[in-house]
Amino acid sequence: MTITTLEKMLVESVEKNTPDNIKQDKIFNYDDKNKFTFKLTKELAERLNLKSWFESYKKEALVSTAGIRGPQNIVYPYDTRFPINTIGITLATLAKALVLKEKYPNQNLVKLVGCEVRYNSKIYLDIIARIQAALNIRTLTPTNRQTIPIWLASFLAFKLDLVGAEYITSSHGISVKNATKDLNNQGSQFLPDESIEFVNKIEQILKTVDEKGVFEIEFSAQNDSLIDEKTMDKLNNGVGLYCDYLKEGVACKNNIDRIKFFDKKIVIDSVGGCAYNTLSKILKKLDIDKSFDWLNKEEDPFFHGIGKDIKKDKNGKDVFYDWSLDVTVLAKNKDGKEYFPVVESLNYQQKLKDYPINTVILITDPDHDRLNIAQIVSKEKEQILVKAGVDYIEFCDNKLLCIFSANQAFLMIMDFWAKSLPESKDSEYFIVKTTASSKSWDKWAESKGIKVINTPVGFKEIAGAVKKIEAQYQKGEENITIHDIFNRKIELKKNPRMVFGGEESGGMIIGAVEPIKSLNNRVALAMREKSATEAIILASALVSSIDTTLAEYLQRIYDENNIIPRFDVRVDIAYYNESEPDIDKLKAAKTIGEAKRTKNDIFYLALAIAKLEGKVNLDNIKEILSSAFLELDFSNLTDVVFVGDGTYLDFDDKFVEIRPSGTDAKTKAYAGGGNKTELYKYADILGNYTGELTETYKKYLDEQYVENSKNISFDIYEKYSKKDEDKRVFNIPEYSFLK
Repeated sequence: MTITTLEKMLVESVEKNTPDNIKQDKIFNYDDKNKFTFKLTKELAERLNLKSWFESYKKEALVSTAGIRGPQNIVYPYDTRFPINTIGITLATLAKALVLKEKYPNQNLVKLVGCEVRYNSKIYLDIIARIQAALNIRTLTPTNRQTIPIWLASFLAFKLDLVGAEYITSSHGISVKNATKDLNNQGSQFLPDESIEFVNKIEQILKTVDEKGVFEIEFSAQNDSLIDEKTMDKLNNGVGLYCDYLKEGVACKNNIDRIKFFDKKIVIDSVGGCAYNTLSKILKKLDIDKSFDWLNKEEDPFFHGIGKDIKKDKNGKDVFYDWSLDVTVLAKNKDGKEYFPVVESLNYQQKLKDYPINTVILITDPDHDRLNIAQIVSKEKEQILVKAGVDYIEFCDNKLLCIFSANQAFLMIMDFWAKSLPESKDSEYFIVKTTASSKSWDKWAESKGIKVINTPVGFKEIAGAVKKIEAQYQKGEENITIHDIFNRKIELKKNPRMVFGGEESGGMIIGAVEPIKSLNNRVALAMREKSATEAIILASALVSSIDTTLAEYLQRIYDENNIIPRFDVRVDIAYYNESEPDIDKLKAAKTIGEAKRTKNDIFYLALAIAKLEGKVNLDNIKEILSSAFLELDFSNLTDVVFVGDGTYLDFDDKFVEIRPSGTDAKTKAYAGGGNKTELYKYADILGNYTGELTETYKKYLDEQYVENSKNISFDIYEKYSKKDEDKRVFNIPEYSFLK
């Protein structure tokens, strides 16, 4: 089936499932280019069921790991049956703006707003900019509303000392999803306590509507001078500033020369996103653009059909299905054989058939923050791939296409980068990683004498840890300490330097060789948002400097550093079909799925909380787990820990983490260790468990305690977030670049 036909099927299903009364009721004319006032009346709020929308939005804001995400009506974006819609964006923008006005009264507030290519993104961008301008907040927007990557919005928020930024994306999620990622003045994604401030403000607005009957929301004219494209045009959308930053780190002369004089082409696949628009300019400015070929340069909200499929429903009818843009997703065909559905949809057998053996493909996502790496290798290398634990598929002409997990790709990148760093008696190197990321990273760092800080999942958690270190560094503390999510105390010398920060889902950042300074002299040891550009430059320099396959380089790292836990698996359990076009069926299925996800989650969570509180010991937990999972061995279980958003089961030869998705009715089960078959078995069985409490379980913990464990976990997470807290105060500067 052609891409055009697939997209037509999606759009037709939306049309079919959108009632006529919604199609005909735009609620307010956001296309009006002139200044206008939108009156949100009590009658309208009740008709749109905004209280119900708000309860779902609030719930998402408190647990979300990467922006407040959800499906939208891609044809009728004002459809409030969906979590993301024009009214919701309007209320959230107004609330965030009012919070800022209260925090910084009578000051010159400057924010940035950007987006990638998703459906309706530029409509949402326009709404955000116009509401902020009406409240006298200058809003920088890219020239001609071009797309920019999330990391560039984050970088500019810090570098220009903005009061914050907003970015419209749903990362590598399915095409019908969208979201706003809120960035604070550091360029970091909001933590829950920051989100709750504006969520409470939305609640106040809705209460005012209920009590007074109306709330008026002002929209500036589309050409209002406070909607500022000229500044971004003058800054070339930040490309020059970012290149200067890169040259101080990953784009050093040695790396640039390696890439520039490499005798093979490296392929970058933009997967329909916004990478090409910005990255191509950066590569050209660095004078290495001729070393790359591109796939999917054109921007497309349907992502060129990547990840899209047709599946049979229970009645045997063809239905549209979206696998998302995560190339590492594994599925099983009707014969039970595993395959990579997203990789298959990339059509590399055709697009790359003329490329030589050892060609590397760097695959990024719509907001250009994640990176996956693939390589075409000779079939003769198959046993090397097996030994290194690298997944692969049959390619063409006696070739294989190997797909590296982010755990593997980033281990190679951090190893390559670390070898270029100077030795220093005055500096101490550290990495920051999420608990779900590979234990091979911990073992590699231990071998190199590099400190490791583990955080909950989510890049905002990585940024949060770095900021805690920076706050002490900037005060000139002789001994810098930080506690990770395992409550381990990590001590750093006076002059700490971050080697790497990253997560297994494909996001990474490299620490600064020398501290980064904003225009107003704020200090950072690393940028706040993952960047596929940094990853691409380092991966390209690595590829250009070795005479082996990447799998052989990876194996060498394992051997040189005596890394035993070199294998990693992730099992994703989705409790419903995200692609269901009928929103009422989707909501019902998601609600049922969330209940299943939560039941699975608290089965493990309550054990971790109870152990922490001394209600059970490790032997009790082994007995409980053995009663529920007769086919698994827990004799070498060493600990069970709540790690901020999931439960971590540590064994002496592996780990398993069970984590409920913060944005959907899904469970993610991660495992790492030395036996890949065993890891998959544990992750699959534990991740798919129903959560039913056995009699042995209830012998130690009653159901009320289990149910309450979630509330206790929120308190534990909050204490972790506040410990070693960064309390640096942000002051609004004089914005010289605006003059």
